[in-house]
Amino acid sequence: MKIFCVGRNYITHAKELNNEIPKEPVIFMKPETALLCNNNNFFIPDFSKEIHYECELVYRICKTGKNIKETLACNFYKEIGLGIDFTARDLQTKLKNKGLPWEKAKSFDNSAAISSVFIPLKNISDKNLITFSLKKNGEKVQSGNSKFMIFPIDRIISHISNFFTLEAEDLIYTGTPEGVGQVSSGDRLEGFIGNKKMFDFYIK
Repeated sequence: MKIFCVGRNYITHAKELNNEIPKEPVIFMKPETALLCNNNNFFIPDFSKEIHYECELVYRICKTGKNIKETLACNFYKEIGLGIDFTARDLQTKLKNKGLPWEKAKSFDNSAAISSVFIPLKNISDKNLITFSLKKNGEKVQSGNSKFMIFPIDRIISHISNFFTLEAEDLIYTGTPEGVGQVSSGDRLEGFIGNKKMFDFYIK
């Protein structure tokens, strides 16, 4: 099982971090050990003093594919979940400034929180208008809609499959809207697709 992530996929988020708007999907990966499941607590790692939340729609691949045409990509996923791409922002900034890879800031253990449930896309009236949100300590801090993604899921799948074989159970985190911010011990994070709660866990 592989975890693919898309960076800078919402213009507003790219701008809030002073990043360029990409002309093609920005792809990075996380190992399976990055998964944080079942609403388990997230423990702030010792190597960072600035962990940020990034709430994202997550698609689960349902069958193997390679060099997938964008027009056929819809056949490779059936469900959608919600996740958090945790980022050690202080470490990421140091690595980026040195021109170094930043997996250590993005792909560390438990950095990919994932909802315990996935919603069948057949139950969603318009897959291009999927709303989602994140609450921190009961206050909404992020609100997004799939229509604002720079690169929609079908294009993302086509692009990724040019470089990597996609397999059943692979996950694709599709990027975060504006509103990312720091977490502290004791914070509670609740994620929603529409009005359906997808995850609810604490920061320790």
